[in-house]
Amino acid sequence: MNLAPNFPDDHTMHLLMQLLHEELGLPERKTISLTTSINFDLGCNGVDARHLMEALEEQFGIDLVDYDAYRYFHSQGYDVFLKHRAKGRADKLPLTIAMLYQAIKAQRWDTQTLESL
Repeated sequence: MNLAPNFPDDHTMHLLMQLLHEELGLPERKTISLTTSINFDLGCNGVDARHLMEALEEQFGIDLVDYDAYRYFHSQGYDVFLKHRAKGRADKLPLTIAMLYQAIKAQRWDTQTLESL
């Protein structure tokens, strides 16, 4: 795995990268930066996305009360309730490594703050 210059080199980032590697696998030849999106660049979606966010919540104690999966991920399968809730949310936003890193450091998901990074 290649890390971009100025990539944070601290314990928190090491744990995050380990978790991403375990949950998603990280490409060997692609350069990973803070702007790498787990949904677009790393192909995380559906069940994998749910498992990743659950693991982040458990391992790092992040309060995900403001987190809305439909902003970033497509659901898999058909669920009437998910389809209704996701209505009007066809355009997904990138969920970046920087967003995950800052959420871990703040111990909470603050959508407005994280999406402004």
